Amino acid sequence: MTIITARVPDELAKEVERIAQAEALDKSTTIKRLLIKAVEAWKMDYALKLYQEGKISIGKAAETAGASLWEILDTILKRKIPLQISKEDLEKDLKAALAESW
Repeated sequence: MTIITARVPDELAKEVERIAQAEALDKSTTIKRLLIKAVEAWKMDYALKLYQEGKISIGKAAETAGASLWEILDTILKRKIPLQISKEDLEKDLKAALAESW
């Protein structure tokens, strides 16, 4: 494990303390959980940005986000992002995803 230190505004520190109390956790665990969620969200946003720009395929977006193809497709639908994929590529990615789940 690596120790990371950061200076944060007082209001953010108070929010972390509130969350820690609500979750019955210590501040360190709370910060670690919040950071993990933030990194996961950033990876998803970044992967979808690259996908929307046509720089990566939907399969590569899933890999970049650390998510399954199903999770990427679900997020694309929820965010109403236009599919940037041909029918053939979609079939190929779906077959690959099905093979992974077996």
